[in-house]
Amino acid sequence: MNHSISKKIADLIDYTLLTKDANGEDHIKLCRTAKKWGFRTVCVYPNFVELCAEQLEGTSIEVCTVVDFPNGEGDITNNVVDVAMAASDGAMEIDMVMDIEAFRQKDYEKVSAGIINIIEAAEGRIIKVIIESCLWTDEEIKIACEVVQGSSAQFVKSSTGFSTHGATIDHIRIMRETVGDLFGVKASSGIKSFDDALKMIKAGANRIGTSSGDEIMKTEKLKSED
Repeated sequence: MNHSISKKIADLIDYTLLTKDANGEDHIKLCRTAKKWGFRTVCVYPNFVELCAEQLEGTSIEVCTVVDFPNGEGDITNNVVDVAMAASDGAMEIDMVMDIEAFRQKDYEKVSAGIINIIEAAEGRIIKVIIESCLWTDEEIKIACEVVQGSSAQFVKSSTGFSTHGATIDHIRIMRETVGDLFGVKASSGIKSFDDALKMIKAGANRIGTSSGDEIMKTEKLKSED
């Protein structure tokens, strides 16, 4: 295996477990696999943050969690409480869904306020804002990216994986072109192979959200050994 390329890819992966029926043992396995490949984070629901933080103690792998997920209802009070609890349990990155209905109504100030409140509650932790790109036109994706960037989050993220479809190359390209070279772009959902991940990175993603991290890295290992 080309260890240099594989390490670079692994370091961009948020290894994700967001199925509702996953249990503690599933999360221990997730962390074990994350340590095997050296992924950037594991991304889990808030109630599993503490367990994963314990499993990853002493490694460089951090715990990411989700807030207002997957519907983006925009309840600032609940969101702030959730962020504070997740942070105290060991979460270092927060993937939040923007207020979907406020954005649909073009109330961009409300969308921004929701993001800013979470940023403040997160006290310096990385915030990635999910815009659910499958719901919007290309122009609306641009506007959403501008709102996210203007709210001082660190990343704009394509998808929850719970709507009509996940990241597309075209959407990631629009997101990158809108936010420029220095802002974070996370492609998420539907990324099943090493080639999928490479295509998203070439389109502009500098973080990949996937539940197929183990399969992606195994595929690259087999290809490199041919």
